[in-house]
Amino acid sequence: MSRKIRILAAVAAVATLALASACSSTRSSSGNDDDQGPALVGIAMPTRSLERWNNDGAHLEGLLKKAGYETTLQFADNKVDQQITQLQNMINQKAKVLVVASIDGTALGPVLKTAGEQKIKVIAYDRLINSTPNVDYYATFDNYKVGQLQGQFIVDQLGLAQGKGPFNLEPFAGSSDDNNAKFFFSGAWDVLKPYVTSGKLVIPSGKRLESNDDWTTISIEQWSSQKAQSEMDNRLNSFYSGDKKVDVILSPNDSLALGIEQSLDSRGYQVGKDWPLVTGQDADQANTKNMLAGKQAMTVWKDTRTLGDQVAKMVEAIIEGQTVETNDTKTYDNGVKIVPSYLLPPVVVTKDTVKEKLVDSGFFKAEDLGL
Repeated sequence: MSRKIRILAAVAAVATLALASACSSTRSSSGNDDDQGPALVGIAMPTRSLERWNNDGAHLEGLLKKAGYETTLQFADNKVDQQITQLQNMINQKAKVLVVASIDGTALGPVLKTAGEQKIKVIAYDRLINSTPNVDYYATFDNYKVGQLQGQFIVDQLGLAQGKGPFNLEPFAGSSDDNNAKFFFSGAWDVLKPYVTSGKLVIPSGKRLESNDDWTTISIEQWSSQKAQSEMDNRLNSFYSGDKKVDVILSPNDSLALGIEQSLDSRGYQVGKDWPLVTGQDADQANTKNMLAGKQAMTVWKDTRTLGDQVAKMVEAIIEGQTVETNDTKTYDNGVKIVPSYLLPPVVVTKDTVKEKLVDSGFFKAEDLGL
């Protein structure tokens, strides 16, 4: 081959490579073919210490990678400063979208202001981000409905509407820095408070709240199982002497329920004899096993796979310049603005429906639960 032909062949090869690159199906950084490289999506989760956040983070990251985006997934060990630093790093890396499950819903204003100045869109993931205009969308479950389902389950199981009672109740609420905890408690208390007022539900510990707004007085910070166990120990030791027993415990989620159940175990409560009705939320594996063992009456299942699916769609719509789907533009006021939201429906799971709802759906394998 002559030198001239070799040069022409090389030029043709370079041109072919350039054309192939221009026609690549890799997601561009803004949905624009003029940009180089896939868009980066930052995912900020609060902690690895709760099962659900590990599952949520992994599921969402997998969906986004499959769709052709780059991701950075960070867990902040329930430390607000650490989450702020992680978000700043994502901004410095020129992320196009931040998906944030906040630790403290009021602490992210300054770092998200920086994101807004760089036209980075922010999706609040399952926890509303408050006191800032720089949150564009919110994706969650109907959190007030979660509480309603817990409260109504108690009413139905105890026969309160048929006049049965009185029963000894101990109410708990979630972490005071989590905006969702307010909705969980309000939904449940709106159902239960009439029975507290009528005397069908008695609260020996005195944790009788006159208003939903008082929910922070019974908060368990950081949704800690250990703190819930300690609080339950204190109440049992102080207010349940002799033959007095607790009949029902309103626990807003499974991590609190786990600590409460450990406390009941240590005090000698027995399943089938005097074990109280305990509520929960999240369908964590340990709690699902406790349901099968009779130690937890129910959990409100928020299939977080569907939440991840929805958030992935929202991310794609943002990056591709499409309309982001929402179904609630009235409920979630963060103190500065009404945040357009997408709400997903929660589901009650009991011992009798574990296989149907959690196993048959693929959320758990049967062997994971000893079935």
